[in-house]
Amino acid sequence: MAETKQVLVPDIGDFKDVPVIEVLVKPGDTVKMEDPLISLESDKATIEVPSPFDGVIKEVRVKVGDKVSEDSLILAMEVSAASDTAVTPSTPATTPVVTAPESTSIRIPQSTRQPPPTIPALMDEAAFAKAHAGPSVRRFARELGVNLGLVKSSGPKQRILKEDVRSYVKTELAKPRGSGMELNLLPWPQVNFAKFGPVELKPLSRIQKMAGANLHRNWVMIPHVTQFDEADITDLEALRKQSNETAKKDGVKITLLAFLMQAAIAALKKFPEFNASLDSSSDEMNLVIKNYYHLGFAADTPHGLMVPVIRDVDQKGVVAIAGELGHLSALAREGRLKPAEMQGASFTISSLGGIGGTAFTPIINAPEVAILGISRASMKPVYRDGQFIPRLMLPLSLSYDHRVIDGASAARFTTYLAAVLADTHRVLL
Repeated sequence: MAETKQVLVPDIGDFKDVPVIEVLVKPGDTVKMEDPLISLESDKATIEVPSPFDGVIKEVRVKVGDKVSEDSLILAMEVSAASDTAVTPSTPATTPVVTAPESTSIRIPQSTRQPPPTIPALMDEAAFAKAHAGPSVRRFARELGVNLGLVKSSGPKQRILKEDVRSYVKTELAKPRGSGMELNLLPWPQVNFAKFGPVELKPLSRIQKMAGANLHRNWVMIPHVTQFDEADITDLEALRKQSNETAKKDGVKITLLAFLMQAAIAALKKFPEFNASLDSSSDEMNLVIKNYYHLGFAADTPHGLMVPVIRDVDQKGVVAIAGELGHLSALAREGRLKPAEMQGASFTISSLGGIGGTAFTPIINAPEVAILGISRASMKPVYRDGQFIPRLMLPLSLSYDHRVIDGASAARFTTYLAAVLADTHRVLL
């Protein structure tokens, strides 16, 4: 016998009046238990509210833009007697995910937004995810840097409570500490800026929050070193302009970045340790050499920095690469990039040449081990054959993971890349 049940917003922690950013079902849809019904946007993450039953959607009571809290009515669902009892999951009722701008969603665990831990212990994300605790307890543990996988539970059905987290922290703080490897940073200064003059509060966008957390992690965890060099692209720029005249017929604009990608492939094949990632999943750290060449490129959008990925660049010509660059850049600006279009990069290029600058230190996009930064090319006098001649020089900024790559290898990489860029025939091979 079927019964109509009301579905309410479950425990979402301390959040109140959370806006609905997406309604994932409509009347008449058949859903299974744990299927997502709506998406909510808090200040820290996007939260998907799952279905507590198997059944058919009868009426949806919320729309995009509505604000809800715990126990707010979402929808009415017709539930059969066999699925009348909702199962209490061992993991939180809500799954937090961080999304890219507007229509794009990159689902990244909320763990990427970790504050500096107060307890010097490595976070076991798998154990943290399996721990039986609600969203508010998980958030509390994140704030304290506590690995829930190490906390003993005292709640019903082995559920971890806030008191269990506090008890764990007290126990750990009572233990003698080691040789002072902790950061021991001073608290962030809290300043009333209004005392000094007019101020304006501007909230960060979702993509800024996501990118900020990732960049902070990458900068702290990866020992960055940046190698600077210059490449003579005088002949290459002439070739690019010539190629553009032909490509206009196909509606493709060939930028310098398309040639850079081809040149980068040549350098990556010669120095494969740059097309790699560190694997620390086992006790012994290994280097994963990738035999594919998927290149990410930093795209400046109204929503913030995004990194689309062109796959199998080594199998494509300049015109094809330029076409994909234009297509993915447009999707990024419009906020229509799919998650799959921003995944799988083995190496990244960040080009600021269209804006300006002479050099910079790009932050490595983990789990990659290197990133190439490009600044604006300029005419410079170059001494050759006893005289100074004007040449168009392109600044190169190569940031690399010093755990994997040493300075000599980085210098060889940029030198080789500069030589390839200077020889148009080698670029087109």
